[in-house]
Order: sequence, then structure tokens, then C-alpha cells
Amino acid sequence: MLIIGAKGFAKEVLEIVINISAEDNIVFFDDISTDLPNLLYDKFTILRTDEEVAKYFKTIDNSYVIGIGNPIYRKQMFDKFNKLGGEITSIISNNSDIGSFDVKINEGNIIASGVVITNSIVIKKGGIVNLNSTIGHDTIVGEFVEICPSVNISGRCKIGDLTFIGTGAIILPGVKIGNNCIIAAGSVVTKDVPDYSLVAGVPAVFKKELPKDKL
Repeated sequence: MLIIGAKGFAKEVLEIVINISAEDNIVFFDDISTDLPNLLYDKFTILRTDEEVAKYFKTIDNSYVIGIGNPIYRKQMFDKFNKLGGEITSIISNNSDIGSFDVKINEGNIIASGVVITNSIVIKKGGIVNLNSTIGHDTIVGEFVEICPSVNISGRCKIGDLTFIGTGAIILPGVKIGNNCIIAAGSVVTKDVPDYSLVAGVPAVFKKELPKDKL
């Protein structure tokens, strides 16, 4: 498996991967950082070019996960690495608690340790549900959503595509959050949030409209 990124969150992704599968054939990709060794932790190869990635996908393993945050970057990496021949996969920590009924976790999601996902949940492709977050019943989470640690999403919520929910935020029952939104850390969201909005506070209030030209 290829892990995109070789710093920060990618190291946390590695821990999930090695706890659900063998360490054989795990490699990283980083074409930006200049201070990385040839082997991460003296063990895992770091690929540096698209050509190396394409060869790895063709000859060894075409599965990959995105070990970087930021919904926009995740979408960009998804488009790029699929064109190189990769197939994005989901990884789900053995220390997460996933409901037994009507749960659909689509491809490319990272579900971290301590996460609780109850029943009747849809999580669309390419997202992150980070450490100790919870998602309540009958909630739909859009594509490439990043849910930071210790977020609590109540039942019957809807989270739009490419939205970022900061650490410790609380989304109250039935709230709908639009596409391309940012929910600031520690916010308590009590009412619907329109597309391209930054909200913050307790209760969360509109702060500004976000640019619409990132994709």
C-alpha cells in the first residue's frame, strides 16, 4: 500500500495500516519535503516521483490511502493518483466502534482509533474521521470531508462535500452543513450552515464567505 505524504498525519495513518495488515509493501510518497531520509523509520521507502508511483502501482500494489489533511488537497490527490493507476482504499482502525446496521463507508476513508459510528450512517468517499470523534444515527457525510479529533456529530445531520470540521466541534441534531465549509475548532453548531461558509463560536455564527475558485 502507498501512503501519500510522509510527515504528520501520514505517520498516524501508518499505525492504522500496520494494525490491520502486514507491513510488507508499505511505501510512502512525498515529492515536496527535502529533509526526509530515504527510509522512513529506517524501514519504509519514500517514493519521490510520479514515475516511481506508476511503476509501484503497476508491479507491486495499486492500493493507496491519502495521509494528508485538508479536503481540497485530498480531492486533488485522489484525482492525481487515480490517473497514475492507483485505487484508493479505506482503512478502519481496529479500535473504532462501527455500527452493525445500515452503515456505508465508501472508498478512501480513514477511520481512526476511538471513533464511534452508530447505525444508519453514510460516509462518502475520501474523508477522514479522526481520533475519538462520534457520528450519530441517520447522518450523511459528504465527499472528502475532514472531521478532526474529538468532534461530535449528532443524529440526522448532513455534512456537505469538501467541508472541514475542527477539533472538538459539536454539531447538534438535524443540522445541515453545506459544501466547502469550515467549522472552527470548539464551535457548537446549532443551525444550518450555507455552502462556502466559515463559522465559529458557541453557538457558532457566520464569520465570512470562503473563496469559490479552489477547484
